Amino acid sequence: MLEQLQAVEDKFRELESLIADPATMADIDRWQRMNKEHAKLAPIVERFRVYKDVTRRIAEDKAMFSEQPDDEMRHLIEEELSDLMTQKEELDRELPILLLPKDPNDERNVIMEIRGGVGGDEAALFAGDLFRMYSRYAERKGWQVDILSENATEIGGFKEITFLIAGEGAYSRLKYESGTHRVQRVPVTESGGRIHTSAATVAVLPEAEEVDIDIDPKDLRIDTYCASGAGGQYVNRTETAIRITHLPTGLVVQCQDEKSQRKNKDKAMKVLRARLLDRAQQAQEDAVAADRKSQVGSGDRSERIRTYNFPQGRVTDHRIGLTVHRIDAVLGGDLDEILAALITADQARRLKQVNE
Repeated sequence: MLEQLQAVEDKFRELESLIADPATMADIDRWQRMNKEHAKLAPIVERFRVYKDVTRRIAEDKAMFSEQPDDEMRHLIEEELSDLMTQKEELDRELPILLLPKDPNDERNVIMEIRGGVGGDEAALFAGDLFRMYSRYAERKGWQVDILSENATEIGGFKEITFLIAGEGAYSRLKYESGTHRVQRVPVTESGGRIHTSAATVAVLPEAEEVDIDIDPKDLRIDTYCASGAGGQYVNRTETAIRITHLPTGLVVQCQDEKSQRKNKDKAMKVLRARLLDRAQQAQEDAVAADRKSQVGSGDRSERIRTYNFPQGRVTDHRIGLTVHRIDAVLGGDLDEILAALITADQARRLKQVNE
């Protein structure tokens, strides 16, 4: 590990030198790439330098014992040595995690798709609850939410909704939300007071840029039609809604939420690019693809990653066995505790794989 960390620091110093070189500055694209790489290495180098300083001071303190200091000095050395050893233990745990390969999608925005599963109207209402939960979490983080398409029900909630969350590191935290979410509660549609179980599926896709996915216009069939639903007379008379079919894959994306056909097309293309990027990445990483497919599932009650139990006021994430008794806070967007635990569990799993 120390050899790897030293190599990272050497690379960091090399980049520092190149970034300050006028010849590098003349090539703005290269200069920007180097700055970006330099910024990614900075947290690792900073902690490694702290580690080297701590180990140096530990060695110095141990050497001072051989000089037979008086009782007062010995006591001071022992206190400092104890603090330094605690710091070193923390760094020994932290540094291997910093060396883990980064997910190249972590800094991307995310496109999230929520669909009501088992449970009819109650599942649609729960899909709406999940959308509000993620919207409020995004608000806490200072991220932006943009609805790309929705299919709302008459009593509230959504049969399905697709939306973009734009913000630094959005994918790195929300990628763990892919899967089937289950709710246990008395539905507003239930007159007998019985507890029902319903489900909704969540898919999290990294937003794809045009440079990531090359889409040949010849591979697209674009249909326009009149939007449906509430919103004014124009929805029945003007063909603003867009349906895009990607012929090679059969993927179909629809958008009708904007009054402008061009805006609907732009939003539909965002979703299509994200789905194509996700498909391409799954093809490259079969193991990851199989894992993700099992997480998203079909919306059936038996396939779940998390349960929201209203009678007991608890939320349980079944992947890591974590239960929190703050269901109102969680659905209000307070997801940090759950997401932090998922990130820690993922890091532990990856460290185990590295060491095997």
